[in-house]
Amino acid sequence: MAPCNSAVFSAPVLPARSFCLPHGSPSNRVRAVCRGSLVESLRISADDDDLTGSLIIANKQYKDSSRRALSRPLSVSDRSPDNGPKIRVSFRGLPGSFTEEAAFKAYPDCKTVPCDEFEDAFKAVELWLADKAVLPIENSSGGSVHRNYDLLLRHRLHIVGEVQLMTKLCLLALPGVSMDQLKRVLSHWQALELSDGTLTKLGVARENVDDTATAAQHVAKNKLRDAGVVASVRAAEIYGLNILSERIQDDFGNMTRYLILAREPIMPTKANKSFKTSIVFTLNEGPGILFKALAVFALRDINLMKIESRPQMMQPVRVVDDSNSGSANTRDLEAFAAPRSESGFCCRYRYFDYLFFIDFEASMAEPRAQNALAHLQDFATFLRVLGCYPMDSNV
Repeated sequence: MAPCNSAVFSAPVLPARSFCLPHGSPSNRVRAVCRGSLVESLRISADDDDLTGSLIIANKQYKDSSRRALSRPLSVSDRSPDNGPKIRVSFRGLPGSFTEEAAFKAYPDCKTVPCDEFEDAFKAVELWLADKAVLPIENSSGGSVHRNYDLLLRHRLHIVGEVQLMTKLCLLALPGVSMDQLKRVLSHWQALELSDGTLTKLGVARENVDDTATAAQHVAKNKLRDAGVVASVRAAEIYGLNILSERIQDDFGNMTRYLILAREPIMPTKANKSFKTSIVFTLNEGPGILFKALAVFALRDINLMKIESRPQMMQPVRVVDDSNSGSANTRDLEAFAAPRSESGFCCRYRYFDYLFFIDFEASMAEPRAQNALAHLQDFATFLRVLGCYPMDSNV
């Protein structure tokens, strides 16, 4: 089979035979204001299949800067700390959160842009309020962050890097408050679960908040002397809290993996780096079809590092008959009939239609990776390269 050309990597969506997933927000007007940004208000006008639209910015400073030409494709050198002071990185949460810590690990001198929601962090990059976004994608104990997998499909940003960060949870409180004075502890639900052993010994109530830094800010701002916080060392420094105990998590080896997103993809080089490629695809229903799809990588000695499946949100159910032929449109679902073999009706079944997210260890500059994706198109009804990027080996 002839190798794919370079368009396989440079284009975010590979040709599909029957359909391509919709992109963009379901609503025609989206309002997203990031804390501390240059923009006071913005509006996007777009249809369901196109993210492009009219952008109205109520701030002349941003309007002038947005007139610059589109940036060139990034290279690996663009992740160098030397470029740090020029980089603005959006993330969900407040200063002092673990996601911000991951941003500083990737870009030590960056300017962080806090956002209210994960999707706001995507939009901040799309609207040039930030150059990069850093978002959690999986935790070694809690598993995948499914919301961000879904957002990768709704937006056109590219994965340009990853950050692996060890979790170091601390128990914080107001100055002068001792551990035996605590009656409750506030934090993100996952941080509370990871420190279950310590909190159980203390016998305190647990209260969920949006993120660890928000919990620290709330206790400090409201001077809650009966409340502790599970958060980071940096959160204690920012919000003036004391550290009562460090490394309170049950699993000292707990780690979170974050993705770095940008408007333009990284062009792989032959530098002495290990690269990872992330893709998403869908398949027709049929015996052994997933096996055949995964075999395209095994045949070329490509190591699969992760496989994640997610039901399609727009077309969650497929109706098929005994011959495994069928479709996922609404008319087929409405016409679905119970099996009636005695009357001559063909038995029909319903399956969940899945998206498959895969990370594999290879660069899109390698012919074997290009050939694997060309081969995968023989089975896939939809295929998109989410990004090709250097792996983070520094923990």
